[in-house]
Amino acid sequence: MQSSLMSMLPLVLMFVVLYFVMIRPQMKKQKEHKTMIDSLAKGDEVATAGGVLGKVSKLGDSYLSLEVASGVELQVQRSAVVQVLPKGSIK
Repeated sequence: MQSSLMSMLPLVLMFVVLYFVMIRPQMKKQKEHKTMIDSLAKGDEVATAGGVLGKVSKLGDSYLSLEVASGVELQVQRSAVVQVLPKGSIK
């Protein structure tokens, strides 16, 4: 009985290490991204996953409009926003 427990120990240890090294940080990163997406407001300057920089002009439930140039707006998914830039970053 004790030998079977000892043989399972390395497998259990590997799972625990995997959880703390990979799974937990990924869950934390997803939570931070969701918080950032939920806190977007009109006028925020953002960068998308495709590298497009723009200012948020309209907000919807799952989409938002980015003003990328004067009079030019793109509609993108909220989840495509990867970073909120400091005010004044886009000239």
